Amino acid sequence: MDATIKPIRPNKQLESRPAELDPAEFLAAAVRADQPRPARAEAEQAVKTLLAYIGENTEREGLLDTPRRVVEAFDELYQGYHQCPAEVLDRTFGETAGYDDFVLVRDIEFTSQCEHHMMPFYGKAHIAYTPVERVVGLSKLARLTDIFARRLQTQEHLTAQIAAAIDEVLKPRGVAVLIEAEHTCMSVRGVAKHGASTFTSRFTGMFRDNPAEQARFLSLVRGLQR
Repeated sequence: MDATIKPIRPNKQLESRPAELDPAEFLAAAVRADQPRPARAEAEQAVKTLLAYIGENTEREGLLDTPRRVVEAFDELYQGYHQCPAEVLDRTFGETAGYDDFVLVRDIEFTSQCEHHMMPFYGKAHIAYTPVERVVGLSKLARLTDIFARRLQTQEHLTAQIAAAIDEVLKPRGVAVLIEAEHTCMSVRGVAKHGASTFTSRFTGMFRDNPAEQARFLSLVRGLQR
């Protein structure tokens, strides 16, 4: 007997819109001032332990200051934990002369760290939003990207956080975020595929509901690239 192939019916749950992020997760600094943290000396000792684990002599001249340098680098690379995304978007301007189209900032370069291997991924973010009466300074979108990027992340989460923060604070008619990045956790280890790019996107409001606006956003991002 021949098998009967039945058409797959759409799952209504899968068709629902993506769950919104908890504002507490992305609007405030990730680290509270009163949150217990290891002392700097403990962090430096942890680095020394890792050096010993890979087989290094932690007492050789070239490594004597490495634990201090690594902790200082961590302070810089992960400063986003101590910064508040909501404050970056807090100041807006009303002198728009009735502007009613979307605002796009393209090619925002960033470097972040993969939360799975603590290895860098880097690339560009393209962000657009359609304001309602008031706009935010253009540099603020770049600063917002850096705050979230300077935390342990997945690219998918980074994309969703940027879109959700703009949506929550500015209350625009829509937000579009497209991120393209190369991940060293797959280019210099594992499958070692150098040059492979990962693209993620998030759309809200008019960009989510209107395919023509999505297409126009993508056209401006891709069509004008060098």
